[in-house]
Amino acid sequence: MAKKENVASVLAFEKKLVVSDGYMYGTSWAERSKVIPLALQEKSVRGTISNRLKPAIKNDPAKLNAEVEKANLQKVDACALAPEHDTLNVQFTIKVLGGITEPSACNNALFKQSYRAAAVSYIENQGFTELARRYATNLANARFLWRNRVGAENIEVQVRATNRSIDQSWTFDATQFSTKHFDSNDAQINTLATHIATVLSSEDDFLLLDINCFAKVGRAQEVYPSEELVLDKGKGEKSKILYHVNDLAAMHSQKLGNALRTIDTWYPEFTDPETSAGPIAIEPYGAVTNLGKAYRTPKDKQDFYSFFDVWARGEKLSRVEDEHYVMAVLVRGGVFGESDKE
Repeated sequence: MAKKENVASVLAFEKKLVVSDGYMYGTSWAERSKVIPLALQEKSVRGTISNRLKPAIKNDPAKLNAEVEKANLQKVDACALAPEHDTLNVQFTIKVLGGITEPSACNNALFKQSYRAAAVSYIENQGFTELARRYATNLANARFLWRNRVGAENIEVQVRATNRSIDQSWTFDATQFSTKHFDSNDAQINTLATHIATVLSSEDDFLLLDINCFAKVGRAQEVYPSEELVLDKGKGEKSKILYHVNDLAAMHSQKLGNALRTIDTWYPEFTDPETSAGPIAIEPYGAVTNLGKAYRTPKDKQDFYSFFDVWARGEKLSRVEDEHYVMAVLVRGGVFGESDKE
């Protein structure tokens, strides 16, 4: 089989938004300067049988009674605020990196040259302003709180940016920003986005963002760290295991990163933000696992590879939104090599 020209069978990009784990603390809204680390609590509970039953059991009252009488004993992890606290505090950092024009690995000089030309053209024409504005909006609206955001009376997000040439802080009222669209025009978001875009457009600059978020969820209320994946629940001691770092309740960096890159409103099925799936995370196939659906399919030529393979070789895409999407996937990072065989 002959080898194809201008094909990189080894191609990888390092992620340009590096997110730490999020550490969880409890405090009171009136005294947010005093925070206490949140620990996990183990609970032993007796649940009821609530799964769907076979017809032979559900249609026979005697068998049904016998089934529901069985003890459904479980050990689970839980996490809650102290009785005197009403506010969750989540702290994490984000490192923004430049250097998007250079793959971390590429075994084809011709492809590397054509890709670099396409990336430089994007930076010159777009400057990462749209992507950066969306990343900044997802910090301002506290999307990264996930379930902890639901039912919160007040949410304050403090962002501090530091690197060689900047030391600046912003404070956002997250309840004033929607998680369903990116239409808000806020001066603080725009300023933060400018710093993010400048670094993403650079050759080797960086920016460190320190995030300190407070969510008033209610006194002694349960809060939600990340849940660990239990591959074989039948053999484990607990049916639910929550994430912690040295006994400090925490959220996975992957979960925080997913929230940060939930900016894709350019997929075909996004029409009305109120009725569609809303913004989805940047993924090569637009995968949304909790909905069991891929919103960007190769069949419709709306996936990352369909766009990237032509764009990186010097062809123009029909929409600038498609260029935004391609660059957002590269910011996400990953391995994107293509077979070089005919």
